[in-house]
Amino acid sequence: MQFNGYFTGFADEAGKDLDTQIRATKELGWDCIEARNIDGKNIHDLSDEDFDVVYGKLQDAGVRINCFGSSIANWCKQITDPFDSSLEETRRAIPRMKRLGTKLVRIMSFAVLKDHGPEDQMEEERFRRVRELQRIFTDEGITPVHENCMNYGGMGYTYTLRLLENVPGLKLVFDTGNPVFSEDRSKAAPYPRQSAYKFYSFVKEHVAYIHIKDGIWKAEEGKTQFTHAGEGHGDVPEVVADLIGAGYDGGISIEPHLAVVFHDESVESEAGVRFANYVEYGRRFEKFITAL
Repeated sequence: MQFNGYFTGFADEAGKDLDTQIRATKELGWDCIEARNIDGKNIHDLSDEDFDVVYGKLQDAGVRINCFGSSIANWCKQITDPFDSSLEETRRAIPRMKRLGTKLVRIMSFAVLKDHGPEDQMEEERFRRVRELQRIFTDEGITPVHENCMNYGGMGYTYTLRLLENVPGLKLVFDTGNPVFSEDRSKAAPYPRQSAYKFYSFVKEHVAYIHIKDGIWKAEEGKTQFTHAGEGHGDVPEVVADLIGAGYDGGISIEPHLAVVFHDESVESEAGVRFANYVEYGRRFEKFITAL
């Protein structure tokens, strides 16, 4: 299958420092990174001095940041907490994105309230906050994309659709791996895991960007065994084939989770393994695309 877009990835899974992230990107023959953490800090949380160093290294290497993988309104932010931290992250991100020429920023819709049912999630306050984030970014010529992760919109496709209805113009980044381990709150308890392709099929007209990871849900262990793309239950072949077949020419961002899981500190490998795993994942995924 002919893909006319570009490849990128969460290169902090290849290494914590920017030099290693750039080296992994170059090893793959790519020129893009989806920036999340550099030396343990999200790119919008670096000091101005550290960001200047990051900017210089990227310019010297000819590598661009295609998307800020921000922590804005993510799964560690509660809807019951003040909105200030998300607004502050947004205000720090914008001038840095402009300096780097970055047009996409990943956002979410705040953590799911524990011990609350799916219809008791302070929807209106979530909608209000995401509308405000959407307005601030779009006024600056930047596109925020909402990820179906461990947040309100990630509870199932019906919740993402409700979010889209209440935040006009909002675009999505669809993650193929998140449905594998996410409860489908649109169904009755005990909640089954989601179907990635079904979720995608209901929201695809709003998808502006895509994250690739895959895995198998191990119910008896209560965790996911992450796999290479196409080897798990993330419906990666079906989603990617449909997306590219419809003429998608944006970015495809790998997030392997095989050697390191961003939100699980217990899953981390030594530096050489991390680097090799990321590069292998990227190479195998390129071959996977060609074989579709």
